[in-house]
Amino acid sequence: MLFDLHAHVTVDVPAQLARARLAGVGRSVLLATRTHPEAPSTLEGLRAEFARLGAVVAGARASSDEFERATAELYAALDAHPGEVVGFAPVRLGLSAEETGGWLERQLARPDVVGIGEVTPAPDRAQLIEPVLAAAAELGHVPVLVHGFAPNTAADLRSYAELAARFPRVPVVVGAFGGLNWLELLDLALERPNLYIDLSSALQVFAVRAAVRELPTRCLFGSNTPYGDVLAARATVEAAVTDPAVLELVLGGNLARLLAS
Repeated sequence: MLFDLHAHVTVDVPAQLARARLAGVGRSVLLATRTHPEAPSTLEGLRAEFARLGAVVAGARASSDEFERATAELYAALDAHPGEVVGFAPVRLGLSAEETGGWLERQLARPDVVGIGEVTPAPDRAQLIEPVLAAAAELGHVPVLVHGFAPNTAADLRSYAELAARFPRVPVVVGAFGGLNWLELLDLALERPNLYIDLSSALQVFAVRAAVRELPTRCLFGSNTPYGDVLAARATVEAAVTDPAVLELVLGGNLARLLAS
């Protein structure tokens, strides 16, 4: 089954999932979001959404209302589409270890919540994810998806790898292929067995080819909807990977195994 690791909840989840089915996706991992760049119909509206996105990825703390609204939106989508979607639990950074663990324990009690993420620390503050990884270790070594695209830096990716080494049984998935730092991410993953690569938002086909050649069992298909398109993401992976057995792993087998472990 083709499994999309990285799909944010959109304003039209039925249409989103229809397009996923068109791409052959049997199940999508939905992630909560505070921004909806797919919603505006004007350039001014798009600028406003991307200004909000810029604040989010720069580490702006969500208000309680914003966080609760995004979480409720995710769970409404999970409730409306059982069997077709699963979710990763959102979590606020900067909480105590006890608060983080308690929150995540409640979220992961849902059978359709199978991981944690997307966790998005501010640039140069990757250490903020440590309580999340500690909770993931305590709660069954569930996978944690971390933001990997800009404004995260190569130093942030190195911090992710160092933290992954402290929690060796927690799968740490770096999102969006590490952005422009994909080669650094690949080198880090070669050294760290529990570091996984989300192939969404890949910028070059040869980069995907190199990553899959080196780490065929730790590369995961994702679309990064709505920032990426699931059909285009699949076409990119299929252009890079010609071995049918390896392609099956990347498009779904690796993630299915990860979630079952």
